[in-house]
Amino acid sequence: MKSSRNVILYIAMSLDGYIATPDEDLSFLSIVQQEGEDYGYSDFMESIDTVILGRKTYDWVMKHVDVFPHAGQETYVITRTPRASIDKTCFYTGNLKALVSRLKNVKGKNIFIDGGAQVVNALLSYDLIDAFYISVIPVLLGKGIKLFQTGYPELRLKLMGAHSFEKGLVQLHYVRDGRV
Repeated sequence: MKSSRNVILYIAMSLDGYIATPDEDLSFLSIVQQEGEDYGYSDFMESIDTVILGRKTYDWVMKHVDVFPHAGQETYVITRTPRASIDKTCFYTGNLKALVSRLKNVKGKNIFIDGGAQVVNALLSYDLIDAFYISVIPVLLGKGIKLFQTGYPELRLKLMGAHSFEKGLVQLHYVRDGRV
């Protein structure tokens, strides 16, 4: 039986494939900020009710905001260090594959993978990502944290759309053949 919930990676990267600089800085994302333009993020957020992200991504976000932006959604921060939950945010130390498999079989909206690279690549190795929204930022960083590492099986994707925006961002939407 096919799950009605999809696991969706929605992320931005530099043209050369980095999601952060070597010192985990994401400020390069600001070069495409434009008042009134959210690149489809609000609509995407309406389609999800669960968020999974790595602890490093969570920590970076919390250094830059007063309130966790996913506080209203069921959120799993993947970590090795146990911590008490904060409202709907669970610091999850268990098996990632088991978590996602369980979530896919619970009624709900889609599941948003919000980074980082370790979580993304673990999910790729388990063949658990159904769709990809990748926003390419018009910058070459030259080094940093690669979005796609090595060690996952070959994945065939179907292009569902590509959209370019005024500030140079290009958003690519792919799905796994036969999944979404």
